[in-house]
Amino acid sequence: GAETPIAITMARQVLVLFFSLVSFSSVRAQVTYSVPEEMPRGSVVGNIAQDLGLEIKRLKSGKAHIFTSDSAEHIELNRDRGLLLIKEKIDREALCGQTTPCALHFQIILENPIEFYSVTVEVMDINDNPPLFKKNEMKFKISESAVPSVIFVLERAVDPDVGMNGLQSYSLHPTDHFTLKLQKQADGEQIVRMVLEKALDRENKEQMTLVLTALDGGDPQLTGTAQIHVTVLDANDNAPVFPQKVYKTSITENTAIGTAVIKVSANDADEGSNSKISYSITNTEGVIPELFHISENEGNLKVIGNIDYEKSHRYQILVQASDEGGLTDQCKIEVDVVDINDNSPVIKIMSKLNMIPEDSKLGTVITIINVQDQDSGENGKVYCTLNENMPFTLKSTSNNFFSLVTDLNLDRERDSEYNISIKCADEGVPSLSSSITIPIQITDVNDNAPVFEKSSYEASVLENNTPGLSIFRINARDADQNQNAHVSYLLEDSSINGVSVSSYVSVMADSGVVQAVRSFDYEQIKEFRFCVRAQDGGSPPLSSNVTVRIIIQDQNDNATRTITRLRSCTQCRLVALQWLKWCHVQQMWAIWSLKWWLLTWTLDRTPGSHINC
Repeated sequence: GAETPIAITMARQVLVLFFSLVSFSSVRAQVTYSVPEEMPRGSVVGNIAQDLGLEIKRLKSGKAHIFTSDSAEHIELNRDRGLLLIKEKIDREALCGQTTPCALHFQIILENPIEFYSVTVEVMDINDNPPLFKKNEMKFKISESAVPSVIFVLERAVDPDVGMNGLQSYSLHPTDHFTLKLQKQADGEQIVRMVLEKALDRENKEQMTLVLTALDGGDPQLTGTAQIHVTVLDANDNAPVFPQKVYKTSITENTAIGTAVIKVSANDADEGSNSKISYSITNTEGVIPELFHISENEGNLKVIGNIDYEKSHRYQILVQASDEGGLTDQCKIEVDVVDINDNSPVIKIMSKLNMIPEDSKLGTVITIINVQDQDSGENGKVYCTLNENMPFTLKSTSNNFFSLVTDLNLDRERDSEYNISIKCADEGVPSLSSSITIPIQITDVNDNAPVFEKSSYEASVLENNTPGLSIFRINARDADQNQNAHVSYLLEDSSINGVSVSSYVSVMADSGVVQAVRSFDYEQIKEFRFCVRAQDGGSPPLSSNVTVRIIIQDQNDNATRTITRLRSCTQCRLVALQWLKWCHVQQMWAIWSLKWWLLTWTLDRTPGSHINC
């Protein structure tokens, strides 16, 4: 829509207050604007980005939006330009009635991180309503014997505007018999009375018409009129008189229709028909006629509508007593409404995170809620609690705002999700409550290294194995999730008898299977050790090591040779030296068998020399 600047006579005012809020990740601010009512759709209320010191890209990335506890939204946020705009024309009278100041209160919420800012838009009155009388005619029957100074109560005009734009004064014309007398009450309202100044003469003038004009104080000034028709009757000496001018009583809200509230009674010193009194409610504007009725003959005030403390705490009812001769008196009934606890707290989620990482700092804001209870006093005070054994807490901020924050360290491996139940109750008797459940997912961070199933591994393999043989499998598990839990295996660099361990064994990265790279020979190496590292896929990765022992098992793969009938030890020595020279002898024995010597040995391998080993 088109942008309309603030009216020249109603310059925009901006007030920015900053203060620290411990439980939130950043500074919270309050901003106040003033705008006149009836501004067209699309008019600029204020540059919220500039006034809060926020960049446009922050409004966009944080998905800035307006939250209000009211169902109607009068203001909208343009994130692309950082402006608050009029969404629909605002009628101050429809919005606030006679309440001043009239203001809209809402919050601007940003996410990632969560921030919220309170905004108040005060709606200023313009003089767009003239004073009006509910009835444009009033009729009086007045006895010609009425003495000067007798008073007649007139209907008041109503002007929905406030301040100088509201109703300011009345005038009466002509004034040859009557004048006006205005009496201001404690609540600021005026009782309009017409005073007889000059005696009436029925024979001279039986009918007369006066014009009552109501004037406001706006510029230009607006007016409203009503006609007063006076019929002059024969003598009626005494007007009705209420024994007291103000009656006070109280009723509870939700009082049943038909309930008697109070009875008023006026006295008239005349006799006959002139002493017969009828009662009526004179303040015909507003909701009074819809809620209360007074019996014409008895003066019994009864409830005829639904009394709601949340709509009004007090009603002031003007009652007029009239006799048959047209003389009147007036009293006021003040009815105080007593609140009962008939409203449960209403919980509204302003902003929330569905997922938070397990390494979130203590005090991280997860959710902001607003709780409203329309009742008053203790009935309207609310407190909120969480279900037990939760690593979270609720912190009260202001104006019934609560922030759900982390209170203990989170561990996804222990609890990967929470269903947080928030219950809010008022302090009425009996207490009324409401609750909501907020699901939260805890996302993984790489805070666990892989853990081997054993503190060390040991395996055996027969010598003369085939290269590539799978010897056994080592296994490590990682308590983290997804890529953080993906384990790879690596052979740590080391040497065996001066040769790299990688020439003996290999480890498959994905499975942890240990394979023989070569064929082992028990007669060369009987066992060896090496280390394997298990590493996860996190960033940065975490790892752990384990020691592996491989034992080579012997096979019967070496030939045995025996020479008998050696006649002397010297002959045994000569034969042994010959074999030791040309063959790889593992063990050798010389045994005396009573008649000759036996020479026995085992060969490690046969080199293929010219002597048959």
